[in-house]
Amino acid sequence: MAFSPFPALFSFLFLLSTIVLTASAGKPTYTSAFVFGNSYADTGNYVILESPVLSVIPTNRPPYGMTFFHHPTGRCSDGREALGLPFLPPSLSRNESFREGANFAVTSATALDLAFYEANNITISPPINSSLIVQLGWFEALKPSLCNTAQKCKELFKDALFIVGEFGGNDYNFLEASGISLEQVKETYVPKIVKTISKAVEKLINEGGRTVVVPGIIPSGCMPSKLTLYASKNKMDYDPQTGCLNKFNNLSKYHNTMLRAAVEGLRRKYSHARIIYADYYTPLIQFATKPAHF
Repeated sequence: MAFSPFPALFSFLFLLSTIVLTASAGKPTYTSAFVFGNSYADTGNYVILESPVLSVIPTNRPPYGMTFFHHPTGRCSDGREALGLPFLPPSLSRNESFREGANFAVTSATALDLAFYEANNITISPPINSSLIVQLGWFEALKPSLCNTAQKCKELFKDALFIVGEFGGNDYNFLEASGISLEQVKETYVPKIVKTISKAVEKLINEGGRTVVVPGIIPSGCMPSKLTLYASKNKMDYDPQTGCLNKFNNLSKYHNTMLRAAVEGLRRKYSHARIIYADYYTPLIQFATKPAHF
C-alpha cells in the first residue's frame, strides 16, 4: 500500500521478528530470502521504476531514511533497523549481489495484473505493472545468475525463505476507489486474489522452495486514510473498541479467512513444505486497542 507508515513498520517487523525467534529456537535457518510484496517490504524497486517518469517520489525524499541510512533509500519508513537481518537488495538494482536473496516488492503492487484492471476499466495509481505475476517474472529472470541447472536451483531454494505478501490490500483499495461495492469485492474479487496468491506459492514450491510465509492483510478499517476518506456520522459504522470502520475490517477478515483456507489446502497438497500463514490482522487490532502495551 502506498505510503502508510502506521501498519507497514509494525506488521513487517512483527513478521520478521517471528521468523528470527523461530530460527533462534532451534528451527530451520535460511541461507537466503526472497521477498515478494508491496510497500511493507519495498527496498527501492518503486523508485527505480518511477524515477524516469516522476519528478517527485515521496519515499525518495526526507524524512524517509533519516534514522538508519541518513538518506532516502526508497523504503516507506525512516530506515530504522533493529533485528540485525541482512539487507535484501531491490531486485531491479544493478551491480548488486543476490547470493543472500532479493527483494521483488514494489510500493502499490497488486495481486492481480494491470491488464486485468485495465480490461475492467479500473484505475490503478500509479499505472505501473508490478503485480505478483510480474514479480514472479523478475524472480525467473534472476535465477540464471543464482543457479545454472534445475537441480542446483532446487538445492538453493530448499534452504531459502520465501515471503509472498501481503497481497490484496492494494487491490481492494483500487477496487473500492473505483466505486465497486464491498459485497461485489467479496463475491468476485477476493476469490481471484486468493487464487493468484495460492498459485504463486505453488510455483515457488515447485521451484524447490520448502519454506513459504504467506501474510494476510491488515485491518484496513483502522488505516488513517480509510478513516478520513470514509468518515461516517453513524456511530454504528465504527468498532467501539478500536474506533475502526467495521465494513473495511470485515472485508479484511473475509480475505484472511479465505487465504487461511487456501494455505491449509496447500499444506495438505505439499506436506514436505512449511507453508506459514502470517497474521497481520490480530497484532494491529491489539495495537489499536492497547497502544500502551507497545
